[in-house]
Amino acid sequence: AEHQHARYNPLRDDWVLVSAHRMKRPWQGQLEKPPPEDVPRWDPNNPLCPGATRANGEVNPQYEGTFVFPNDFPALQPDAPEPGDSDHPLFRAAAARGVCKVMCFHPWSDLTLPLMSLSEIRAVIDAWAELMAELGASYPWVQIFENKGAMMGCSNPHPHCQVWASSFLPNEACLEDRTQRQHLSQHGVPMLLEYAEQEARRKERLVVENTDWLVVVPYWATWPYQTLLLPRRHVCRLQDLRDGERDSLASIMQRLLIKYDNLFEVSFPYSMGWHGAPTGPYLEEDCGHWQLHAHYYPPLLRSATIRKFMVGYEMLAQAQRDLTPEQAAERLRNLPEVHYKQRAK
Repeated sequence: AEHQHARYNPLRDDWVLVSAHRMKRPWQGQLEKPPPEDVPRWDPNNPLCPGATRANGEVNPQYEGTFVFPNDFPALQPDAPEPGDSDHPLFRAAAARGVCKVMCFHPWSDLTLPLMSLSEIRAVIDAWAELMAELGASYPWVQIFENKGAMMGCSNPHPHCQVWASSFLPNEACLEDRTQRQHLSQHGVPMLLEYAEQEARRKERLVVENTDWLVVVPYWATWPYQTLLLPRRHVCRLQDLRDGERDSLASIMQRLLIKYDNLFEVSFPYSMGWHGAPTGPYLEEDCGHWQLHAHYYPPLLRSATIRKFMVGYEMLAQAQRDLTPEQAAERLRNLPEVHYKQRAK
């Protein structure tokens, strides 16, 4: 905890440098603007609101729950042509096809997941599972991800996520597939199932837990308050979750996200996403080495206005963090589970 050391990340097969003493250095760098507190509940000019007109001229329905629609500016399209043949091995290209969807969590723009009810969060989880099953029937990878907050590049404050289905396995999926396959082959147990059991017993990096799930700041975390959401049961894909596991997932997500908001008493920015076994043609293969999990990557470091930047050494050498995962977990663990906006005055 006091001296720099490197920690191994078995999920990515790489290392992170931990330098806890650097938290003592004074900060004279970039200060971020706190998230806005005056987001209108409904804005006719916001393309994600019920009844609003989007960029392509389509009008949203007056939806009252979740709402899924094709991304008007997709990064992947199903009918993209094949790239031409390469004339040199250093200039290779490959086909990339898919579909991109947007999913609104709620009709109100001034609401975020930690402020939604458990039944509303459960509806989001069910919609995620439905999309995973629908798109995963043909596409090998379906990536659900949420960029929350302008600090994470989100261009719209309305509560929403994106779902990209691709004709290929992306880099992170390929990497996690390889490392989890190797671990099962060498140790006879899925990596993240064993890891969850170890963290549940050790408790020093545990943030929240219930009968079906636990959230930890992983031993190898790179971002200051990064967390990993893990099921206790061996589950390969989101759509495989039982009814009770979906209810307990809604509960643990709400508890985690309330703690995030309470940390600096702001709407906490992050990028999160689900990783599970590949789909499409992989549905017929044995993917028992996979364990479903969700990553949360928040950028804030010392306050609502000071963030962690991945620059310099991180870009040119390897990941580095100033706060130990154990210190971050203890701080999150000790935070109240009543949202700061809902506490009695």
